[in-house]
Parts: sequence; C-alpha cells; structure tokens
Amino acid sequence: MYDYRFEPARLADAAPLAAMSRELVEAGLRPAWGCERIRAHMRHPESIVLSARRGGLIAGFAIMRYADETAHLNLLAVDRLHRRRGVGQRLVRWLEETALTAGTFVIELELRAENPGARAFYAALGYRELARIPGYYQGVEAAIRMQRDVREPHIAAPGTRHSAS
Repeated sequence: MYDYRFEPARLADAAPLAAMSRELVEAGLRPAWGCERIRAHMRHPESIVLSARRGGLIAGFAIMRYADETAHLNLLAVDRLHRRRGVGQRLVRWLEETALTAGTFVIELELRAENPGARAFYAALGYRELARIPGYYQGVEAAIRMQRDVREPHIAAPGTRHSAS
C-alpha cells in the first residue's frame, strides 16, 4: 500500500494547488482557481482544502464547502504520477465522512462532460448523474452534475477501476 498523509492544506500550498488545478482540471479554460480563491477556501469556516501528501510532496487535493443541507465538492485533482493508487478515492471518502459527521448528508459536484474518466470515477464511488448543464464552464463546455447521499452505503462493483484515483 502506498503511504499518503491526508491533512488540511497550508496557506503556502495555495500556489502549487492552483498550478495543479490549471494543469489537471481547468486545461483549456481560463483559470478560475487561483491562489487567492484557494486561500479564501482555506480560511472559510465552512470549507476544507484537503491535501494528500507523500514524501513531503502534494499528490492530490480536494476542496469542499459545507452547508446545512448539502456539501459541494468544488475541486479534486490527483497528480498523474499518483493516480490509480487510491488517492482520489481516499480524498473523497475523507470528505464524505466529515460531511456525515457534520450532519450534511448530500454531496454535489460538477465535472466536465467531456471527461469520461472522472464520470466513471465518481460513478464507482456511488455518485449518480442528475443533469447535464450546457455552457457551465465559461460558456464553452457542458458539465455533468452528480450527487451522493452519504447516509446510503455504497458497495463498489467487483473489479471496478477508474482513472481519477
């Protein structure tokens, strides 16, 4: 098993997280997740910026904002060198457990409609597609909205593989 540490990101991590977002999530779009926006989520009492670290380097991260009824997974990225090692899945599960503990039972997210790997990743974790939203990303790309009620246990199908973990 790979040795990763999952912990809240530090303010000094904002620049590398923004760079990961530009490269891995926002490619082809105007960057929307810069250092200041990420730092604002780090400081916000109802948000978490979670990092996965291995050997002092950031292998992946996720940003989620909690509310009374739902939580919103804003961003998830795993460095290409650390994919297929369970990093993405462990980031999501950590956030789901936190939401459940906080009494927020539904997690929503949007992902780029043209990203079949991410769609398969979230589906394997029990997220279901709710809608396709044309032009969601800067008016040029559609999004798929997905949701999961974390009170409902999810059992992955045997042999399920996905690319974002």
